[in-house]
Amino acid sequence: MYHVTNIHTPKRLNCPLHSLMVISTDTSNQAENTKMETPDAETPPPTSNAARLAIMELANMISVPMSLNAVVRLNVADAIWQNGSNKPLSAAEIIPLILPSGAGDPENLQRILRMLTSYGVFNEHIISGDILQRRYSLTEIGKTLVTDENGLSYGAYVLQHHQEELMKAWGVVHEAVVDSSTEPFVKANGGETAYGLYGKKPEMNDLMLKAMSGVTVPFMKVVLEGYDGFNGVERLVDVGGSAGDCLRMILQKHSHIKEGVNFDLPEVVAKAPKIDGVSHVGGDMFDSIPNGDAIFMKWILTTWTDDEVKAIMTNCFKAIPIGGKLIACEPVLPDETNDSHRTRALLEGDIFVMTIYRAKGKHRTEEEYCQLGKSAGFKSFRAVYIDHFYTLLEFGK
Repeated sequence: MYHVTNIHTPKRLNCPLHSLMVISTDTSNQAENTKMETPDAETPPPTSNAARLAIMELANMISVPMSLNAVVRLNVADAIWQNGSNKPLSAAEIIPLILPSGAGDPENLQRILRMLTSYGVFNEHIISGDILQRRYSLTEIGKTLVTDENGLSYGAYVLQHHQEELMKAWGVVHEAVVDSSTEPFVKANGGETAYGLYGKKPEMNDLMLKAMSGVTVPFMKVVLEGYDGFNGVERLVDVGGSAGDCLRMILQKHSHIKEGVNFDLPEVVAKAPKIDGVSHVGGDMFDSIPNGDAIFMKWILTTWTDDEVKAIMTNCFKAIPIGGKLIACEPVLPDETNDSHRTRALLEGDIFVMTIYRAKGKHRTEEEYCQLGKSAGFKSFRAVYIDHFYTLLEFGK
């Protein structure tokens, strides 16, 4: 049963193609858009203690992702989880579970766990006594780092973001303002693009693919529980489908789909596993796209410029019949900026795209996507809200 959520309520767009659907299968996290109180006339000046504290927190915030990186590398979440027990453990108890030699430093581990507790990754359990003891269990956020039966978690997503080559780019983000003709990543890595290095360094590419799988599987579970846009489709093409995880899950749920086509670069599909009902096709989406009743893509359009997105969507338009559709899963920016977790995650992702992938690639608003669809020839557009990060965008021919 669909129900309206408060993920965010966009204003009616000017684009004539636009229709809006907001759906969800989970009402447990709908307090995300709470705003800070509006400052009144008695707000202290910028030199107040609060302002200085805030800027110090922002300046030191690199400690958050890098500490997260550390607990992923050390497999702390799996050690605490222990097949579902999630028993609160002290740092000293965790050390031998992550370092068989037992020679690690529990005090430094506890410092990392305490800091990440303040960001909601761990629960801290304090035991009073002659000596104060701290024990840690996983929160819902922390559980996303637990490895599942397929070896997947959000841990690979964390590590992928913090690879050495990517980290170099963050020191020159300002270059995206000074000269947007190329990305900070390129300037920091001797002229190599991120995708170029993925092709040259198998370890980078493998981690990226694992990260995408770790993100894709839980997202697609949400989509398949609450989205009916695949009904009536017999041949579905996944553009940029990588290993074919999305198609595999869609075909398992929708048995009426007779054929799935996993379309990606030749070097990508060459490593894709055999999946019943799915054919792997190599090619370039800027040249042409295989025909289908519907085309599906996830997190593809956001890394390209407006002109490139129009070219991709035009090829999608050519590949589907009258009545067919393009279903794109993309991060969609709200019209207004607030301090909700959702807005921050979307804007942070936008800066990641600008820094790593394309200086003029970007996250877009509904209006921008609607206009791009219109320019590619599509006759209808609707936004389907089913996830706090991704939005399903339907373009009808």
